[in-house]
Order: sequence, then structure tokens, then C-alpha cells
Amino acid sequence: MSDFHNKTVYQIYPKSFLDTDGDGWGDLRGVLQKLDYLQELGVDYLWLTPFFVSPQNDNGYDVSDYRRIDPRYGTMEDFDRLLREAKARGIELMLDMVFNHTSTAHPWFQRALEGDPLYQSYYFFRPGKENGAAPTNWESKFGGSAWEYVPKLNQYYLHLFDRTQADLNWDNPEVRREMRDIVRFWMEKGVKGFRFDVVNLISKGAFNDDDQGDGRRFYTDGPRVHNYLQELNRETFGRDADILTVGEMSSTSMENCFRYAGEDSHELSMVFSFHHLKVDFMGNEKWVLVPADFGRLKKLLFSWQEGMAAHRAWNAVFWCNHDQPRVVSRFGSEEEYWKESAKMLASAIHCLRGTPYIYQGEELGMTNAGFTRLEQYRDVESLNHFQILRDKGMSEESAYQILKVHSRDNSRTPMQWEDAPHAGFTSGSPWIGVNPNYRRINAARQTAEPDSIFRHYQALIRLRKQYAVLAEGDFSPLTPQHPSVLAYCRHWKDETLICVNNFYRRPCSWTSPVSLEGFEVLLSNYPDIKPQDHLSLRPYESVILLHRSQ
Repeated sequence: MSDFHNKTVYQIYPKSFLDTDGDGWGDLRGVLQKLDYLQELGVDYLWLTPFFVSPQNDNGYDVSDYRRIDPRYGTMEDFDRLLREAKARGIELMLDMVFNHTSTAHPWFQRALEGDPLYQSYYFFRPGKENGAAPTNWESKFGGSAWEYVPKLNQYYLHLFDRTQADLNWDNPEVRREMRDIVRFWMEKGVKGFRFDVVNLISKGAFNDDDQGDGRRFYTDGPRVHNYLQELNRETFGRDADILTVGEMSSTSMENCFRYAGEDSHELSMVFSFHHLKVDFMGNEKWVLVPADFGRLKKLLFSWQEGMAAHRAWNAVFWCNHDQPRVVSRFGSEEEYWKESAKMLASAIHCLRGTPYIYQGEELGMTNAGFTRLEQYRDVESLNHFQILRDKGMSEESAYQILKVHSRDNSRTPMQWEDAPHAGFTSGSPWIGVNPNYRRINAARQTAEPDSIFRHYQALIRLRKQYAVLAEGDFSPLTPQHPSVLAYCRHWKDETLICVNNFYRRPCSWTSPVSLEGFEVLLSNYPDIKPQDHLSLRPYESVILLHRSQ
């Protein structure tokens, strides 16, 4: 059994996890304070989003020093203690490496602005077109042009994200050396996991105008990306078999992911792909309101499961992270069937082939923020796109509705610890508003209840360690054309597992294409289900069944 196949990763957004000094901003000591809670949940790795020195224009994904802790999060001594205390509980830390770009406040970029050619070659500085326009018509992921003009240099620099996030030039061997040195720095401290932000964008192709789209076809899964990842692997984490790596893949292809996360490709342990989380987009456009396409969701999940398995490549499986709305608001129910739908969504994702990731608060069924005013939002992407929508003539009310559904701030409200002021997150004023439903949805309440969403996640994590079929089993879809049910089968040696999930609030019937004789119920979200070939499923009902051959 592969060392990480039966593990579970828990993502922490430190800024919103727990504040211990009353400044309204979560910190590393807050993570340290909640290690017993995380140990009780049963997770194996803590993925911490960036806590490095940063101007915080994109909540830390604009790094200005990769080796120092931003004082707002604490000190290196705090980090060292967190690492030690986590290891003592059998938990490893996974750090978020933002290597596609740096902050424009980074000393490298500042030297480039001063005219130093060495550091200008760390980035993409280009002259404009003859008419003075940007070098290409590429668009930033956050809206507007991907190029920013620097009058003093009479050149533009590339930023695929915010204009304060300048893209690094990985074709420069000095840049690659710098990145390797940073990884080694944290490895030497004992870090055993790395998540690489939008890592499939690090190799740019031709700088041409895109007459078919926003430019992404020229920089996504670029010409040398696999060479660069193999080099990084070979010179750093590939030397330690205990280190877990995951790459965030932006608009990637499955064929490239066979290589990124292939068993013998020597690049990454696994990948995040997001195709299944665009089923409520219009193509690649998320700033619209369209119903989720359940048939497409199943097709995408199933095709990635089968394709990655066929090529001996490994997935990260997830619904939520700091860039996604809360899944119970997105595909479940916030009110009447809140608990049932949250548990169903957990079972549906955790029984897939791949390493499951839990985003803070997901194990409590936390919901979208429900903000109603622009001043409540903090996310640069949301604020930019609100203005873009208004400039296109959309009414304020309609633009707000889109933000309520798609804003990244939906996942960034403070962790709901207890029924106390600010949900127990801070004694001060939180950097972003707390969801008002914290009195009903909080960790103190759920850890005290045997039938809570928290206990359901705890059971799923335990089952993955207990049954090899969850960690190692093959995958086959069941009844893929069913209009309401997502069902599949996992098989490993003498174990067969079937996971059946009703994705809707209306009851439905489901007939198993295989006999369920001899199956037992491992876990369900209703108390009285019995295995039978024809199931009458209640709203959001989910059941995990196991058969062991003699």
C-alpha cells in the first residue's frame, strides 16, 4: 500500500482559523491551540495556506519573502513549535509554495524595477506593440489585462493574476535554483508536504495574441513544465520518500495530469483538478448564475477517476478549498436537509480513488457567507469582478447575487468554534465578518453530538485506514445515466465497496446493477437503511456498503 493512499489532508486558512492575540487575524498559535481537535478528527496532514511575509493583496498568495513568517501570523519559533507538536500527534505539515509569481514587493522585483538586468530576467518584461498597447491581449485571471505598464522602464510585465503578482520566468535557471533552495529550506526544518500553487502555469509558451480566448492556451501546461517539475523533484523532495506533494492545476488536461501525478513520472504525488467544480459555470466563465449540471458533474468525476487509474496516476479528491464556495451551499441544502446533504457530499467524495482533502469548517457543514453589501467583501477577485459586471451594465442587485454564489470569500469567513461572540474565533474585530449561523453551526456543538457532521467525517477518515479497498481499490461507475444518483463501486482483493448518493431533496429509487446480497452497511446518513437491490432513497440519502468474499 502506498504511504499516502490511506491518508487525509486538512486545509487550514490560518487567517480565518483562530486568532490568539485579539487582532482579528488568525495566527500559527491558533493552529497550535487546535491540534487536539484535529487529532480527534483523525487527519494526517495539515495544509497551511501561505503565512510568509506578504503585502496581503491576495491573502498571502503574493509572497515577498519565502523564508520568513509574516509577523501577523507569528514567529519562526511559533512555526517550529507547531511542527513539533503536530508530529507528536502523528500529523505532518504541508506548506503552500506560490512559485508561479511573487509579490511586486519582493526584493527581486524591486531590483528589477531599479533596472537591474539580472532580476529583470527573473520576470517577463516586454516592450509594448508599436501602438503602445500591451505585448499580447492575454487577460488576467482576476480581470483586465495580464500586462502592467512600467513608465520608468517603458516596458510591461506579465501578471496572470493581480497586478501585484508578477509572473516568474522559470526558463531562467537562476529562478529554478532559487525555488529549489526555498523548498530545501523548509525540508531541513522537517516539513513533509508541499502544495504548489497553479504550478502548471510556470512554463510559458509563445507570447502571441489569442484570437480564440483569454490567452490561457499559450501558458497552461506549457512546453517545459514537465522538465521543470522533474528537475525540482530530483533536486529536492524526490530525495525523501516520506514527502507528499500536490500540484494545483489551472485549466489543465487529463493527459498532462497522467504525467504530473504518474506513479513513475517523478513529478508530483497527486494533482488538484477543477473541472468538476465548473459545472455551475458557463464554460470557463464563473461570474454568471446557471444551475449546476449534475449529469456533467458525474461524467467529469467518473472520467477522471477512470482515466487517472488507467494511467497509474493519483488524484486529490475534494469539494472545497479557499477558492471555492462552500459545498453544502453549492450542491446541498443550507436549511431543511443541511445535515443529510453535508454527510452525503462527504461520503460521495471520500470514497473515491484518491487522497481526500477537507477544508476547514467543511467537517462542520459550514455554509456560504451570505454577505449583502460590497463592504463586507475582502477578496480582490470578487471586488474586481463586481466592478466589471457593473461596467457591463448589470444591476447592483444582480451583481450581488453572483457574488453571493461564487465569491471566494464564501469560504474565508472565520472558523465557527462555539456559540460565543465572533464564534470564538477572536476576542477582537475579525478581519472579515463571521457567518451569523455560527450559533447553530459550530465545533463545540458538533463534537458533543454522536450523530454530527463532524462525527461522519471522523468515521470516513477511520474507514479509509481500516479498509484497503478505499485506499487501493479500483473504480467503476454504477448507473451513470441515473438523473439523481451518483453511485460507484470500488474493488480490492476480497473487498467490494459500493457508494450510493442521492444528490437531490426529492426522494428517488435506485436499482443496483449488481446483487447486494451479503453486503453490510458501513456508513449512512439515515439510521435504518438495509442493503437491497432496489433502494428507495430519501432526500440526500447516502449509503456506503461493503462485501468481503470468503
